[in-house]
Amino acid sequence: MLGLALFGALLAAAGSAAATPPPPAGLHAEGGDGWHADPAFMLAWDDPPAASPALAATRYRLRDPAGRSLREDQINWVVDSLDPLFVPPSPGVYSAEVWFVDAAGDQGSAATLPLRFDDTRPGAVEPGPVPPWIGRGDLPLRVRVGHPAEPLPISGIRGYAAAVDSTRHGAPCALPDRCSEAETTLNGGVGRDELSLPALPEGTSYLHVTAVSGSGMKSAASGTATLHVDTIDPLTVLAGAPAGWTSRTVRLRAGAADAGSGMAPAGGPRPYTAIRVDDGRPAVAPGDNVATEVIAEGAHRVAYYARDAAGNVNDGAAANGIANPPPLTTWVRIDRTPPRIAFVNSQDPVDPELIRVRIADPLSGPEPARGWIGVRKAGSGDRFERLPAAAPGPGELRARWDSDSYPGGAYEFKAVGYDAAGNSTATTQRADGAPMLLTNPLKATTKLRVRFNRRGVSRTVPYGRRLLLRGRLTTGLKTPLGATRVRVIERFSSGAHPAVRVSTVRTDPAGALAIRTPRGPSRTIDLVYQGSPTLARAAGRTLRLRVRGRIRLRASAGVAKIGGRPLVFRGRVVAPAGTIPRKGMPVQLQFRLGRSRWSAFRTLQTDRRGRFRYAYRFTDDDSRGARFQFRAYAGAQGNWPYEPAGSRPVIVTGH
Repeated sequence: MLGLALFGALLAAAGSAAATPPPPAGLHAEGGDGWHADPAFMLAWDDPPAASPALAATRYRLRDPAGRSLREDQINWVVDSLDPLFVPPSPGVYSAEVWFVDAAGDQGSAATLPLRFDDTRPGAVEPGPVPPWIGRGDLPLRVRVGHPAEPLPISGIRGYAAAVDSTRHGAPCALPDRCSEAETTLNGGVGRDELSLPALPEGTSYLHVTAVSGSGMKSAASGTATLHVDTIDPLTVLAGAPAGWTSRTVRLRAGAADAGSGMAPAGGPRPYTAIRVDDGRPAVAPGDNVATEVIAEGAHRVAYYARDAAGNVNDGAAANGIANPPPLTTWVRIDRTPPRIAFVNSQDPVDPELIRVRIADPLSGPEPARGWIGVRKAGSGDRFERLPAAAPGPGELRARWDSDSYPGGAYEFKAVGYDAAGNSTATTQRADGAPMLLTNPLKATTKLRVRFNRRGVSRTVPYGRRLLLRGRLTTGLKTPLGATRVRVIERFSSGAHPAVRVSTVRTDPAGALAIRTPRGPSRTIDLVYQGSPTLARAAGRTLRLRVRGRIRLRASAGVAKIGGRPLVFRGRVVAPAGTIPRKGMPVQLQFRLGRSRWSAFRTLQTDRRGRFRYAYRFTDDDSRGARFQFRAYAGAQGNWPYEPAGSRPVIVTGH
């Protein structure tokens, strides 16, 4: 029995030991177990397991860095967190202990958590030196941050925060006294102090840096560096380069301007301007302009570029493993050698008046549009008369000589040819060395005979009459020129509209032509054959066609009573519309007895249609029984394109 009682007591003691409350699991502080910048710590832990004995209270204790108890308290119920547990304001590593108490008053084991507190601000830091101007070649910009002064905060230095903005008094972190992990640009301790800035805004901006402690506290003041950024190449222009070929030495001048760092020294790379011809050594001058000369013949590629005070340069070379932009380029072309020119060895038999000069130039090439060809009487010593230019051919200067307009005889020619650079050469020779001479007539002669049908070259006809005009065109020994166009030029007398009329007629196979003159006013008629490349021009004799005017007259009665009612004469000058002036024209009324001479007794003015009217009273007794003839007469007038003419007589007897 004793053995059984002892065994039961042992079992009870074992059961009591197993029921001791467990320590709180998962004890932690909000914000992590690292350094905190605030003295208030929010503690939390996991709920106790369901198999635990009934718990009645929660106890906790705060110890100082030396392990001394600063505070101990009990919460008379079970909790899973503590609202804030404040540590003393002195930085250090404190500790918190938390344990449970069951209903029997038994206390479990404590869970312990270190509480790291440090609100000390690190010393100020400054960014290292930066270039006075930051150019394209300085990026990414590497800047070292100075270390904070000793002593360092107990939490150490987490790293450095940096920011670039446009404000001189900016800060790299949002809060005034601390920086978050995300705001800490360099996060690796006090020794990781090199910033790399891959891109910066153009113009002036500011770099702000601060040291960040292990608890996130930042320096009381930010260090600042001014960043002057210019990554744009200077604007470079070149003056003096001709648009095409030239025969002169070319003086080039390049000028550069830069709106950012400028072209004056600023403590960094020295600015310069450069011109490079072909692959030669460039001409370089400090500052914003440089000049050089191109002398040699040929086509030269010219590159021009500049470097500004920030070191930006567009020379196409590699810098820091990156190629600079290529320079601006142009071409300079120089040709000082005159072209070779010569008249062709013979005239084209199909077009002998076409004068051709071949031009050869191996460098700049011929420029036929600038040359000229002249002619003069051979041996005269006169100045050469420039001929009208013809459309140039490939490598040829051409002109046309109107040989029909020159008297017979020998003529010499001169040509001046140019190349594209403006060099010129003059010649009076053909390619074979013979002088350029032509003898006129150069073309076969022609003859045009014209006349009115059986009546010579001058005719006077009544108004409205048409005449037959005949002619014949021949060449050489009266060889007919058939199916050939001949121009008919009618020049009308003053006052006619139009003043000139031109038409064409074609000869028949025998070279003959026949036309009937159109109705109209007086005129001269010229028939002209314009010629061809191988046949000379020809003109017939000028024909003169005189056309008398037409006037109509009638009387109101054939018998006039002496002292009675007046006799009314009415008439009209017949002419095409628009021929008579707007103010009319003068017409004479004339009379005669028997075959006596006509006498004018009244001059009238017609209207614009040529109509006129006049009332005449017979008062003289001597007129009784007399038989009068009356007519209207239009004499010669400066603006009347017809010959003088009178109307048919009107018979009136006095009674």
